[in-house]
Amino acid sequence: MSTHELARLTADVVAFAWRDGSWHVLMVQRRWDPYRGQWALPGGHVDVEESFRDAAMRELAEETGVTVAAAELRQVGIYDHPGRDPRGRYVNVAFFAELPEATRPRAGDDAAAAQWRDLDTALGDSLAFDHDGILRDAVAALAALRAAREDA
Repeated sequence: MSTHELARLTADVVAFAWRDGSWHVLMVQRRWDPYRGQWALPGGHVDVEESFRDAAMRELAEETGVTVAAAELRQVGIYDHPGRDPRGRYVNVAFFAELPEATRPRAGDDAAAAQWRDLDTALGDSLAFDHDGILRDAVAALAALRAAREDA
Protein backbone atom coordinates (compact mmCIF):
# COMPACT_ATOMS: atom_id res chain seq x y z
CA MET A 1 0.00 0.00 0.00
CA SER A 2 1.41 3.38 -1.03
CA THR A 3 1.62 6.25 1.43
CA HIS A 4 2.00 8.76 -1.40
CA GLU A 5 -0.97 10.86 -2.35
CA LEU A 6 -1.49 12.52 -5.69
CA ALA A 7 -2.10 16.26 -5.37
CA ARG A 8 -4.08 18.13 -7.99
CA LEU A 9 -3.29 21.76 -8.77
CA THR A 10 -5.85 24.55 -9.01
CA ALA A 11 -5.89 28.33 -9.31
CA ASP A 12 -8.61 30.81 -8.28
CA VAL A 13 -9.18 34.51 -8.92
CA VAL A 14 -10.75 37.07 -6.61
CA ALA A 15 -11.73 39.91 -8.95
CA PHE A 16 -12.76 43.17 -7.28
CA ALA A 17 -14.47 46.20 -8.82
CA TRP A 18 -15.86 49.40 -7.31
CA ARG A 19 -19.49 49.66 -8.34
CA ASP A 20 -22.42 51.75 -7.09
CA GLY A 21 -20.46 53.06 -4.10
CA SER A 22 -19.17 49.75 -2.77
CA TRP A 23 -16.76 46.94 -3.53
CA HIS A 24 -18.06 43.99 -5.49
CA VAL A 25 -16.49 40.59 -6.11
CA LEU A 26 -16.99 38.41 -9.16
CA MET A 27 -18.48 35.05 -8.18
CA VAL A 28 -19.72 31.95 -9.98
CA GLN A 29 -22.46 29.58 -9.00
CA ARG A 30 -21.24 26.00 -9.30
CA ARG A 31 -22.92 23.87 -11.95
CA TRP A 32 -21.56 20.53 -10.66
CA ASP A 33 -20.90 18.72 -7.40
CA PRO A 34 -19.28 19.15 -5.05
CA TYR A 35 -21.09 22.25 -3.82
CA ARG A 36 -23.50 22.35 -6.75
CA GLY A 37 -25.49 25.59 -6.64
CA GLN A 38 -23.20 27.31 -4.15
CA TRP A 39 -21.26 30.49 -4.86
CA ALA A 40 -17.53 30.15 -5.43
CA LEU A 41 -14.58 32.05 -6.78
CA PRO A 42 -13.81 31.55 -10.46
CA GLY A 43 -11.06 28.99 -10.88
CA GLY A 44 -10.13 25.44 -11.64
CA HIS A 45 -7.50 22.94 -12.60
CA VAL A 46 -4.03 23.86 -13.81
CA ASP A 47 -3.26 22.16 -17.13
CA VAL A 48 0.05 20.31 -17.52
CA GLU A 49 1.70 23.03 -19.61
CA GLU A 50 0.35 26.00 -17.57
CA SER A 51 1.61 28.10 -14.72
CA PHE A 52 -0.79 28.85 -11.85
CA ARG A 53 -1.12 32.44 -13.14
CA ASP A 54 -1.94 31.28 -16.69
CA ALA A 55 -4.53 28.83 -15.35
CA ALA A 56 -6.11 31.57 -13.23
CA MET A 57 -6.47 33.87 -16.25
CA ARG A 58 -7.87 31.04 -18.41
CA GLU A 59 -10.36 29.84 -15.81
CA LEU A 60 -11.59 33.38 -15.11
CA ALA A 61 -12.22 33.92 -18.82
CA GLU A 62 -13.84 30.50 -19.33
CA GLU A 63 -16.18 30.77 -16.34
CA THR A 64 -17.10 34.47 -16.47
CA GLY A 65 -16.02 35.92 -19.83
CA VAL A 66 -13.94 38.50 -17.92
CA THR A 67 -10.30 38.79 -18.93
CA VAL A 68 -7.32 40.15 -17.03
CA ALA A 69 -3.69 40.58 -17.98
CA ALA A 70 -1.04 38.64 -16.08
CA ALA A 71 0.32 41.91 -14.63
CA GLU A 72 -3.08 42.63 -13.04
CA LEU A 73 -2.99 39.46 -10.93
CA ARG A 74 -1.40 39.55 -7.50
CA GLN A 75 -0.93 36.39 -5.46
CA VAL A 76 -3.10 36.09 -2.36
CA GLY A 77 -1.68 32.83 -1.06
CA ILE A 78 -1.24 29.10 -1.33
CA TYR A 79 -4.02 26.95 0.07
CA ASP A 80 -2.97 23.38 0.66
CA HIS A 81 -4.59 22.10 3.83
CA PRO A 82 -5.81 18.51 3.61
CA GLY A 83 -9.56 18.26 3.35
CA ARG A 84 -10.09 21.59 1.60
CA ASP A 85 -11.76 19.72 -1.27
CA PRO A 86 -13.94 16.63 -0.71
CA ARG A 87 -12.71 15.12 -4.01
CA GLY A 88 -9.18 14.60 -2.67
CA ARG A 89 -5.91 16.46 -2.22
CA TYR A 90 -5.91 19.85 -3.98
CA VAL A 91 -3.25 22.55 -3.79
CA ASN A 92 -4.49 25.98 -4.82
CA VAL A 93 -2.78 29.26 -5.60
CA ALA A 94 -5.20 32.17 -5.35
CA PHE A 95 -4.79 35.56 -7.02
CA PHE A 96 -6.66 38.85 -6.80
CA ALA A 97 -7.19 41.65 -9.28
CA GLU A 98 -8.59 45.14 -8.87
CA LEU A 99 -10.48 45.80 -12.08
CA PRO A 100 -11.22 49.35 -13.30
CA GLU A 101 -14.85 48.46 -13.99
CA ALA A 102 -17.33 45.69 -13.38
CA THR A 103 -17.37 44.17 -16.86
CA ARG A 104 -20.62 42.29 -17.42
CA PRO A 105 -19.92 38.59 -16.83
CA ARG A 106 -21.39 35.69 -18.72
CA ALA A 107 -21.46 32.22 -17.21
CA GLY A 108 -19.54 29.58 -19.10
CA ASP A 109 -17.72 26.29 -18.72
CA ASP A 110 -18.75 24.76 -15.39
CA ALA A 111 -20.39 27.91 -13.97
CA ALA A 112 -24.20 27.90 -13.82
CA ALA A 113 -24.18 31.68 -13.20
CA ALA A 114 -21.63 34.47 -12.93
CA GLN A 115 -22.27 37.81 -11.27
CA TRP A 116 -20.75 40.71 -9.42
CA ARG A 117 -21.85 40.38 -5.81
CA ASP A 118 -21.65 43.03 -3.15
CA LEU A 119 -18.58 42.27 -1.05
CA ASP A 120 -20.39 42.44 2.29
CA THR A 121 -23.01 40.00 0.99
CA ALA A 122 -20.35 37.64 -0.36
CA LEU A 123 -18.45 37.74 2.94
CA GLY A 124 -21.65 36.74 4.75
CA ASP A 125 -22.37 33.78 2.48
CA SER A 126 -21.26 30.21 2.99
CA LEU A 127 -19.03 29.76 -0.04
CA ALA A 128 -17.91 26.50 -1.64
CA PHE A 129 -14.67 24.82 -0.57
CA ASP A 130 -12.51 27.19 1.53
CA HIS A 131 -13.35 30.19 -0.62
CA ASP A 132 -14.65 32.24 2.31
CA GLY A 133 -11.12 32.21 3.79
CA ILE A 134 -9.52 32.97 0.43
CA LEU A 135 -11.94 35.88 -0.04
CA ARG A 136 -11.11 37.28 3.41
CA ASP A 137 -7.38 37.00 2.68
CA ALA A 138 -7.89 38.78 -0.66
CA VAL A 139 -9.84 41.60 1.02
CA ALA A 140 -6.90 42.09 3.40
CA ALA A 141 -4.44 42.04 0.48
CA LEU A 142 -6.52 44.60 -1.43
CA ALA A 143 -6.68 46.87 1.63
CA ALA A 144 -2.89 46.62 2.07
CA LEU A 145 -2.32 47.43 -1.60
CA ARG A 146 -4.61 50.46 -1.47
CA ALA A 147 -2.95 51.69 1.75
CA ALA A 148 0.50 51.34 0.16
CA ARG A 149 -0.66 53.39 -2.82
CA GLU A 150 -1.94 56.14 -0.53
CA ASP A 151 1.37 56.21 1.37
CA ALA A 152 3.40 56.49 -1.84
